[in-house]
Amino acid sequence: MANTSSAKKADRQNERHRLHNRYYAKTTRNAIRDIRNTTDKEEAQKNAPKVFAMIDKLAKTGVIHKNKAANLKSGIAVFINKLA
Repeated sequence: MANTSSAKKADRQNERHRLHNRYYAKTTRNAIRDIRNTTDKEEAQKNAPKVFAMIDKLAKTGVIHKNKAANLKSGIAVFINKLA
């Protein structure tokens, strides 16, 4: 349990940040899942820039590692290129 007022404030901030990060990470995962579940190449290509931007924002803010972001974007690009 936090003893000092600054530690209590840090706990409050950490909780807010955790919920914020969790929301955006989950939203991005859902967007990635939607692209990977599609069979229409044009639709996937249309949605890819938005998803790439979401992934980049997560990496920039430190929610995910930059290498994980690169791997996710690469995997999505490979998937889209394989669609007929």
